[in-house]
Amino acid sequence: MAVHVEIRGDAAILTIDNPPVNVIGAKVRAGLMAGLDQAEAAGVSRVILTGSGANFVAGADAREFGAPPVLPHLPDVLTRIETFRAPCIAAINGTALGGGLEIALACRYRIAVPGTTLGLPEVTLGVVPGAGGTQRLPRLIGMDAALDLIPQGKVINARQAQKIGLVDQLDDDPLAAAQSLPSATLSERRPVSHRSVDAASPEAIKAATALARKRMAGQIAPLAAIELVTLASGDLSDGLTRERDVFLQLRASEQASALRHVFFAERRAMSLGRSLGEQPTDITSAIVVGGGNMGASIAYALAGVGVDVALVETDEAAAARAEENVKRLYAQAVYRGRMTAEQAEAACMARFSFKVGYGDLPAAQIAIEAAFENMDVKRAIFRSLAAALPETAILASNTAYLDVNKIAEGVANPGRIMGLHFFGPAHVMKLLEVVRADATSEAALATALRLASRLRKMPVLAGVCDGFIGNRILTRYRQTTDIVMLMGALPWDIDTAMREFGFAMGPYEVQDLSGLDIAYANRKRLGLKDKPGFRYI
Repeated sequence: MAVHVEIRGDAAILTIDNPPVNVIGAKVRAGLMAGLDQAEAAGVSRVILTGSGANFVAGADAREFGAPPVLPHLPDVLTRIETFRAPCIAAINGTALGGGLEIALACRYRIAVPGTTLGLPEVTLGVVPGAGGTQRLPRLIGMDAALDLIPQGKVINARQAQKIGLVDQLDDDPLAAAQSLPSATLSERRPVSHRSVDAASPEAIKAATALARKRMAGQIAPLAAIELVTLASGDLSDGLTRERDVFLQLRASEQASALRHVFFAERRAMSLGRSLGEQPTDITSAIVVGGGNMGASIAYALAGVGVDVALVETDEAAAARAEENVKRLYAQAVYRGRMTAEQAEAACMARFSFKVGYGDLPAAQIAIEAAFENMDVKRAIFRSLAAALPETAILASNTAYLDVNKIAEGVANPGRIMGLHFFGPAHVMKLLEVVRADATSEAALATALRLASRLRKMPVLAGVCDGFIGNRILTRYRQTTDIVMLMGALPWDIDTAMREFGFAMGPYEVQDLSGLDIAYANRKRLGLKDKPGFRYI
């Protein structure tokens, strides 16, 4: 059963049980309707809705979005919850997202466990809330707060939710709290749809629109969500009808289909480590070779998750530059308010050491080479690391293009060899290519994938090939933009056009950041100038 029903005294407890995260599918919707039928037949004075496990409801089942709707529809279920003869209480025992939060909004009272998260993130999947979220939430928390949450797809914690009026009460045992809630408190509560909200100010609409266009450029759903939220100051029925029409229209769009593909692809990528069946090693100590922009940012990211880092350079001057690069990253964090100057200094002192050569390295569990994109340089580094570190230490190259098998030729225990290709800036960009060499062991892969999770990266498993995945795509992209430049466009005009299209940065800005030397070395290596069919700069 997707919904369990228990009559306990004068209360009916409806527990949504659809593992692993209690998403709302057809069986859950039907189960809620059947549960309300039982509650009505029992003549209870209150209905409590809660979830099994660690989640209340983590949203709608996105796998149903590409299929025809199945009765009962969620808006009809929520209308029945809101108008039920006995007041309904949401005992939010864990995550309440999307349709899960819409269920809570249809209830008369909301009690949440501290530490849980709530939100309407539908715009991140290319749709809008489709079961009253855009109409009920503004009536509950106000127009400005709703315009801040819904068009951005924001997720907030329970304490923030209580502060803005989204949650009425926090309790470690929300189910028990819902059972003991005084009847007088419930009887005083009007359904959310019976409340009113002032119209949104032009300034608030303008600010929400500008933010949506900046953060989700080119996407349709955030702007549609803003329009729907502003309708909440009018007739509820009209707003709900418009919301449902927009939801169904967007759900069938190519953009929503693409965003759903990304969503499920990312989920599959994040679960790669669990499918290997090997016990990963928790990394506590790491070596990073090369203290330039990339190496320093890799080291900074590692230190940020509690890993001690020895950053290796070729001479004292280079080691001093590497230290300055790391300190600059901490200074940026201070400037952005992510830590105090004292915390930055303490973190840098506690986690970092700067080494010249390989003679005094700690017995780290992983070493990441982030040196110049040159095969001879990287092979020499791997030989030095293999001689200096335990034979169990993972040796990873941050190469963007080169053959990891060739880099590691002659190194003992080839099962520990792999590529870990970060994208710059490494402490910001989510993508991490985990490159499986011919002999890479599943234990080493499991450890790398666990580390990626700690770093909050999106790991993508790649084989050994030229440019792996990301740079194979980028090579074609850059070749095309180079042709546009040959035809007369200036680099900054191309960058501007691509930003306006929706890219965070233009192609030449990216090359400036990652290093023009890398792109130039790759073009020389590939011999593009002499290849037929290539227009080459």
